[in-house]
Amino acid sequence: MSTESATATATAPAAKGRNTKGGKGPRYARTGYLFVAPFMIAFTAMFLVPLAYAAWFSLFREQMIGGNVFVGLDNYTRAFTDPLLMAGLGRVALFFLIQVPVMMALALFFALALDSALVRLSRTVRLAIFMPYAVPSVVAALMWGFLYGPDFGPIAQFADRIGATAPDFLGADLMLGSIANIVTWEFTGYNMILLYAALRAIPVELYEAASVDGAGPWRIAWSIKIPLLRPAIVLCMVFSVIGSFQLFNEPSIMRTLAPNVIIAEYTPNLYAYNLAFVGQEYNYAAAVSFVLGFVIMAGSYLFMLATNRRSRS
Repeated sequence: MSTESATATATAPAAKGRNTKGGKGPRYARTGYLFVAPFMIAFTAMFLVPLAYAAWFSLFREQMIGGNVFVGLDNYTRAFTDPLLMAGLGRVALFFLIQVPVMMALALFFALALDSALVRLSRTVRLAIFMPYAVPSVVAALMWGFLYGPDFGPIAQFADRIGATAPDFLGADLMLGSIANIVTWEFTGYNMILLYAALRAIPVELYEAASVDGAGPWRIAWSIKIPLLRPAIVLCMVFSVIGSFQLFNEPSIMRTLAPNVIIAEYTPNLYAYNLAFVGQEYNYAAAVSFVLGFVIMAGSYLFMLATNRRSRS
């Protein structure tokens, strides 16, 4: 009897410890909150508070008499009916339809080629393709602006030597494609790395089973690799939606080379920047920024919704 009592007494603290969440006391939970607290404080101070202030600021309008006056949603009503903003949104939507398919096709091709083990010096090739992503977008725009130059650029000089006329890359007809080329050069390697990492996570046994069934490399890539890459491709596409509608650095730099082509409202971000820092319309610029954020959220959600429905059907 005494032996059973001693055993129950010895096991009681252990059972009590096991009943505690994860075998840890509330002291460990408090320690976890302390580790997270610096990030949460910085995130709140540097992101949430300025965002809330900008949202509140967008509800006012600066007037010559009376200063800042509360106008409610008038700035948003003006933004949704602003033809300059709508033209900029349509321009970046066209940019997305032109640039993103080309970039994703190149990224997918490079990822599949590197994963096939048929490319020699694959690490060097992978680094070379990814390296443009490490170049700041401002530097990339300056570099490509020099290449596009109609007077001093190497393309124009080469065309002049062979007696041909160089394309007007900085003209109104080709400017959007020129910017798309810069962005493709910058971000193809980034998307390639994401797709390549997803390819490396696919079990090799699937390839071996397909080979036993007589499938060749092209059949394996089309029927196994690409379908299993769908989540990674969707992720890259969502990033591309966000990046396309936030286009700013490239057109801002190219505007110095072609000021008559890239106007102040060429892209929504450029339009908001000029409203705030050139036109001094800070309230309306804040409203335009939030409208752009709503458009990006809606576009990303609709794209993911359409992709999920297609994958279920």
